[in-house]
Amino acid sequence: MKLGIVGLPNVGKTTLFNALAHANAAATAYAYTSVESNLGVVAVPDSRLDRLHEALEAPRKVNATIDIVDIAGLAEGASRGEGLGNRFLADIRGVEAVAHVIRAFANPDVVHVRDAVDPNADVDLVEMELVLGDLELVERRVEKSRKAARSGDRMAQRELVTLEGLVEALQQGRLARSVQRSAEDASLFRELSLVSDRPVLFVLNTDDDQGAAEALAAHASFVEWARERGDQVVAVAARLEAELADLEPDDAAEFRAELGADEEGAIGVLLRAAYEVLGYITFFTGDYRSSETRAWQLPRGWTAKQAASRIHSDIEHGFVRAQVVNIEDLIALRSFHAAREKALQRTEGKEYIVQDGDVINFMHTG
Repeated sequence: MKLGIVGLPNVGKTTLFNALAHANAAATAYAYTSVESNLGVVAVPDSRLDRLHEALEAPRKVNATIDIVDIAGLAEGASRGEGLGNRFLADIRGVEAVAHVIRAFANPDVVHVRDAVDPNADVDLVEMELVLGDLELVERRVEKSRKAARSGDRMAQRELVTLEGLVEALQQGRLARSVQRSAEDASLFRELSLVSDRPVLFVLNTDDDQGAAEALAAHASFVEWARERGDQVVAVAARLEAELADLEPDDAAEFRAELGADEEGAIGVLLRAAYEVLGYITFFTGDYRSSETRAWQLPRGWTAKQAASRIHSDIEHGFVRAQVVNIEDLIALRSFHAAREKALQRTEGKEYIVQDGDVINFMHTG
């Protein structure tokens, strides 16, 4: 799972990246765009895993992870190759979802490329560049499909109809993800890998002393607009979170308590929202005194056999059945054996749809 952090220069993208990855990547107060994207791996906090690990007394605990990419800041004209536009568009095509950071702080020492805090205007600028970049790509593909369609190729003729509808939508300034598509079009859209086809999570980067609820209320019209079109919005004081990330966990928890902040922290809220945007759930593995307790991410709707593939291809190929216990039951009972005695363990086949919070013991051959 790869999440790309995007936005205009000086909105706090790299600061947010540092808060997520504890990476201390260089951030600047000037309006220039970094040349290289920063890469990091983030352990997803999950209190359920912590409690399961304690209950099962396993030697090792392994959190699910998200790969994050701090993509070079977008400048106006990126779709025409201005600044690092080509690099920006290429990097964003490599991620599954986008965390779009929007400036909501008023620090006069950090240059604002638009001279005012205006989330809607910032989003319009960024998304228009994405749409224009996609439009250029799709128009090139239309020319290729048109030549094939003229020769009588029926697949090309169908593709051409889809592409012409997509061009029309992009010319109207609509995101590719807003375009209706059939199951037969899915492979074409995957091949195109359009940058405006990515699911989006908006991140309002707030002042250090502004709570999340206060920030969301201050930008209520933007939040309402985003949610009406199906997007999530979270508020994060990125600089504060980056500073907290450098502290020892106990010191950070104490500081949060002094501030009256949520114990989970804004980063935990952001990562959970990213899961929801991508449609991911979490399942777990582990048993009493096993070698590890572990959280695994999985697209919602995947089967038990597909979940087995996340662990090892041999387990998928040799899948026999899955022993499943709800995580809260396993925490209370401390073993699959005890859950089985209480009739709280289920045996499921390969077509079972895995649920968030399932703890699974995969039975397999080989």
